[in-house]
Amino acid sequence: MDQILNLLSQTHWDHFVWYGVTVILLSAVGAGMGWTMRRPLALLFSTAALLVMTYFIAGMWVSLGRPPMRTQGETRLLYSFFVLIAGILVYSRWRYRWILSFSTILATVFIIINIVKPQIHSKTMMAALASPYFVPHVISYMFAYGMLGISLIIGLYAAYKRSGDHTELLRVMDNLAYTGIGFLLIGLILGAIWAKAAWGTYWGWDPKETWAAITLAAYLLFLHHRKFHPADLRTSIWLLILSFLFLQMCWYGVNYLPSAKGSIHTYGTT
Repeated sequence: MDQILNLLSQTHWDHFVWYGVTVILLSAVGAGMGWTMRRPLALLFSTAALLVMTYFIAGMWVSLGRPPMRTQGETRLLYSFFVLIAGILVYSRWRYRWILSFSTILATVFIIINIVKPQIHSKTMMAALASPYFVPHVISYMFAYGMLGISLIIGLYAAYKRSGDHTELLRVMDNLAYTGIGFLLIGLILGAIWAKAAWGTYWGWDPKETWAAITLAAYLLFLHHRKFHPADLRTSIWLLILSFLFLQMCWYGVNYLPSAKGSIHTYGTT
């Protein structure tokens, strides 16, 4: 175990370009195998990419001495990770040939951003973040972001491909959205409990908290519409797009709001 920890401790953000390129290449090969219906090879290469990403995240965790979840670059890393997981899960369950390509492209965008725009990742972490709720709170949200991102992609694909029966495709979209919204709610609850323990109040209407509430409300409106108007796909997709835009605002858009300066929820760059 000591040898493994020692090996992981040598991981540094400067090494990410090599890990990132490896993940992109393995995922691309897996996606290509998916298109040619070579399912075992598609899963093999896609899982290998995921394992490389897992090793880098674990290495950063050990070398930094803290969860790699504090800066915007670190959350992009987690988002890429969970998008790849979502793609593999959907491909394994429903065998859509194109899903691995979409998840690879989405993950690649965030990997490239992290390569082109590296950040300084220090070991320091404010006392408020040293909470047992911090890690499950962030992981719940990032997993939700991954599920909801893939759900949107599937919904857009169904809307674009108008001919044929999309019942199964829309069921996948709904299931991923339901899962993502569930984890959004879990993340919100964990955050509220954490806030109570750290600052004495469950909710303070911080800009991040406000946009989190708006995002959750938008997704609940999507759920309501899908439940009572399942045939109205056009409105459902627009609600899904709007909700995802709110999600992006909640994730990193609030960092640029003047009212968010000094907020515990704004991502640092160091």
